[in-house]
Amino acid sequence: MDSSLWLVVAAVVVALVTAGYAAVLLVRVFRARRLLVDAGVPLRSKALFWAAVVYTVSPVDLIPDPVYLDDIGVLLVALRALHAAAARSGAEREELPG
Repeated sequence: MDSSLWLVVAAVVVALVTAGYAAVLLVRVFRARRLLVDAGVPLRSKALFWAAVVYTVSPVDLIPDPVYLDDIGVLLVALRALHAAAARSGAEREELPG
């Protein structure tokens, strides 16, 4: 096989892995919606989450848009911070995985 075929295969694999991570994050975002209305979760954590969502959908990126790794990373960090704040405050429910 020539090198251009390997590049295409690598690009497809990277796209599939990125899409998989994006799908998992989308599910986690929908599950986190209950934490966003919970009074026990600090406003700072909620604001961090919404800032990450705005960054994810904004056209301004650290890495150009064909590669969504920066968007996924920012959203993942915000989700982890939101869940950690909920766990500290005792607001996290049983159906919300870590």
